[in-house]
Amino acid sequence: MTTTPQPSASLAQGTPPRSAPTTPAAKPARGALPRRPRRGPRRSTPLTIAMLAALAYFLLPLFWLVIASTKSTQDLFNTFGLWFSHAPQLLTNVKDTFTQDDGVFVHWLLNTVLYAGVSAVGAALLAAAGGYGFAKFRFRGDRAAFNLVVGAVMVPATALAIPTYLLFAKAGLVNTPWAVILPSLVNPFGLYLMRVYAEDAVPESLLEAARIDGAGELRIFFRIVLRLLGPGLVTVLLFTLVATWNNYFLPLIMLNDPDLYPITVGLSSWAAQAQNGGSGASSDMLALVVTGSLISIVPLVVAFLLLQRYWQSGLASGGVKQ
Repeated sequence: MTTTPQPSASLAQGTPPRSAPTTPAAKPARGALPRRPRRGPRRSTPLTIAMLAALAYFLLPLFWLVIASTKSTQDLFNTFGLWFSHAPQLLTNVKDTFTQDDGVFVHWLLNTVLYAGVSAVGAALLAAAGGYGFAKFRFRGDRAAFNLVVGAVMVPATALAIPTYLLFAKAGLVNTPWAVILPSLVNPFGLYLMRVYAEDAVPESLLEAARIDGAGELRIFFRIVLRLLGPGLVTVLLFTLVATWNNYFLPLIMLNDPDLYPITVGLSSWAAQAQNGGSGASSDMLALVVTGSLISIVPLVVAFLLLQRYWQSGLASGGVKQ
């Protein structure tokens, strides 16, 4: 006679049976499983060679300029270009550069600071205002206008030099500082860069909150937007500063007075005197041109060192999706 198993009391009462308690699995002891070896940084010999070649390409001219600034004109032609001569004279060259022609080099340096500083600040502000307007406002023809700006990026500055000269000649601005400053204020690439940066850096909710509080558009731009666009603003400022500082062709055709020359045109006139043996030319004129070129890059290096943290933060913030 077979007997059937009776249901337990828990099943008869409608409650599911409790499962037996399980003990947690013991963690494997250290060393039980073999560790995967850590991979070091990947190294590529061709890539390393290419990077060293690029480094040499960018640094060798600067190294040559530093070495050449310690030589006389005779040593520039009679000694090895990438090493010092037997009688370095850097301090003498610097002193002669600042005292040549009654200190005209200092005047050229101040002119360059004026042209580059005013142009950089003005171009950065105009690019920020234009980029913010294209990014946050909608108006008839905005796409066509922005496409025109993008097309202007592809136009070389030398192609506009002659039309700009004719326009400024009609306005009577040739041979004045405005002939160098005003064309430098127009920076299509800076406007394009600020438009792309403003799309993500300036939230719409913040603008709406400011408008609800009664702030006008100019107050919003100067008190809120400019602070948010600070890294991009510094980037455009640096680009315009370098471009205007190194500009040669525009001041050459716009300026006739040597007292208005920037460093680029002034040093070029010294080099022409040294080659042609003009009035005021000395035997060490080429050495002064090289030394003046070295002095002229020092302000740019200082500007990059002071503003690079704003520039790097701008590049980082633009690459992170909020």
